[in-house]
Amino acid sequence: MAINQEQNTQPSITRAQFGVTANGEEISSYTLKNNKGTEAVVINFGAILQSLKTADKSGQLADIVLGYDSLAEYQKNPHYLGATIGRFGNRIANGRCTIEGQEYTFAVNNGPNHLHGGLEGFDKKVWSAEGVLNESSAGVILKLTSPDGDQGYPGTLDVKVEYKLTNDDELIISYHATTDKTTIINLTNHSYFNLKGEGDILSHQLYIPSTQMTPVNSAQIPTGEICSVLDTPFDFTNAKEIGRDIDADNEQIHYGSGYDHNYVLNKSADELTLAAEAYEPSSGRVLTISTTEPGFQLYTGNFLDGFEAKSRIAGKNSAFCIEPQHVPDAPNQSVFKSTELKPGDVYRSEMRLKFSVK
Repeated sequence: MAINQEQNTQPSITRAQFGVTANGEEISSYTLKNNKGTEAVVINFGAILQSLKTADKSGQLADIVLGYDSLAEYQKNPHYLGATIGRFGNRIANGRCTIEGQEYTFAVNNGPNHLHGGLEGFDKKVWSAEGVLNESSAGVILKLTSPDGDQGYPGTLDVKVEYKLTNDDELIISYHATTDKTTIINLTNHSYFNLKGEGDILSHQLYIPSTQMTPVNSAQIPTGEICSVLDTPFDFTNAKEIGRDIDADNEQIHYGSGYDHNYVLNKSADELTLAAEAYEPSSGRVLTISTTEPGFQLYTGNFLDGFEAKSRIAGKNSAFCIEPQHVPDAPNQSVFKSTELKPGDVYRSEMRLKFSVK
């Protein structure tokens, strides 16, 4: 498939081969461009955002997300670069939970915890994909059927993820899912951002309007509390450099080796709400992230270990993640909003990335 219009006048989609899996499945990339030249590349392995090019204050494009150039690297992808995460994003304590009176067990792949859907989560699946183009946006819809028992989860889950790049310089990521048996679900996108395109992110200015977070224990599982961030290293209610307090002498900072914590958004319903805004002074780039989810995980790349990612070195603090989601370990902690999805109900979630400069 090749759907192209003249650059910078109409949105466009270009499909190309990205590689072939060991099972002979062809993987495609879908390059989405809007009428401003902003470009997002999505591959149908892992429903991954492989590249995201936005303009700086001089109009120069740069890739602001970490990623790989080859399918072989994505088939390993231990840091989940750009991936769609499921069935359950973040951690489940001891790899087990009870759903409608029955205990289910999952792979323990993060210390004592189950993380990001297991050993072969949605980030390792081949999705079907179809481009969607109109005068105001270019997009791709990806679909996956996760069978009953997949990675230990109950129920056959039908999932749809749509990436839509608009002429308003927004990348909208929408999620939709249904099940034939009660299950748990917590989908998110695990893109790593660096608005300079290189170097570390410690000088990025970050604003988070949320005044609350869920503290964790030494295994990085929420304690069940919801605490104020005010006057702590986690307070971004006034924009500050990510690096200012990242090494503070604080128990929670020590547990995460930096920021790796869930913020609770100040809302009660599922309306689209500002989660965070990041600004990088040298490029002028601004990234604004909104979500319908009740919170998000802030992760500052504390465990990136110096690997090569698209010709740059991804070391500690070389990128940050804002991952909209429910509270980690929610299936085991009734104090938090339920993540159960029942037959007849529809799971819907949306996150929006807005690009601008100042």
